Amino acid sequence: MTRLDAGPEDALRQEACDGPRALLLEAREVPLGGVRAMEVHRSLPQRELPMVGAWCFLDRFGPQVAKMRVEPHPHIGLQTVTWPFVGEVRHRDVLGSDVLVRRGALNLMTSGAGIAHSEYSVGEDAVALDALQLWVALPETRRHGAPAFERHEGLPVVELGDGATATVVVGAFAGATSPAAMYTPIAGAEVRIPAGGRVLLPLEPAWEYALVGVDGAPIVSTPEPVTLADQSLLYLGIRRDEIEVRAERESTLFVLGGEPFEADIVMWWNFVGRAHEEIVAAREDWEAGAPRFGHVVGHGAERIPAPPLPAVRLTQRRRRG
Repeated sequence: MTRLDAGPEDALRQEACDGPRALLLEAREVPLGGVRAMEVHRSLPQRELPMVGAWCFLDRFGPQVAKMRVEPHPHIGLQTVTWPFVGEVRHRDVLGSDVLVRRGALNLMTSGAGIAHSEYSVGEDAVALDALQLWVALPETRRHGAPAFERHEGLPVVELGDGATATVVVGAFAGATSPAAMYTPIAGAEVRIPAGGRVLLPLEPAWEYALVGVDGAPIVSTPEPVTLADQSLLYLGIRRDEIEVRAERESTLFVLGGEPFEADIVMWWNFVGRAHEEIVAAREDWEAGAPRFGHVVGHGAERIPAPPLPAVRLTQRRRRG
């Protein structure tokens, strides 16, 4: 396994000597917005793995029947990537966006220096829900900029052979590129493999990758076989040009990949920054109703208050061995 405290150049040197190794991590259950009736499993960040490329956060809410009510809340320094499997969620934000998040469509929100949004399930009753919610850390060149929101349908689909397909959600994968505006070299793709299928997933050797189990428990050759159970994340490291995955039954997984990120980050609550002081300032601005976060369309005074800061100084998330 690559030393997780190594920088990109150190990691490349070590894996050149040792060869890439894999790390299997299980998601942990967490509350979402304080609503413990929602079943949410978090795969990123973890103590052993703070990031995969620019990917710094991954929650899966579902599969479950629930009523989602996530009131207006802020973000800085990141992009939110919402990828549904089942159900619809209403997204509203300070830019005036009011859209239904549904299967097959990418909803991408770029916070820049500040944005706020809300997420509601449709209707007043509990409904079937299942989706991935991911964050991408923004590089220095974009994290202080203006907020943005975009929606993409008809994303590129690549035939991988043996009946398997990949939908390229963001970035580039298997020769196809998503139309979504991303700011670091990155890959995010949903891969579906039919029962009995076997596929070689193409990878960029200088990038790091992870595979996320969604359904069907596919088997990954690392080269030793690893079963990718639902909610588990298999970190593949760097210096691989392909990985073999086979499915005994119909299976779905999500590929995360990207160039090792340019900087260590400080991540707290809904904020991604580089230093403790940035996080403190963002929290104070949110609590004070500062203009940088605006007002979410269609909402009144309801909002999620920021939790208290810990009594210790927030430190950067560094790779650990």
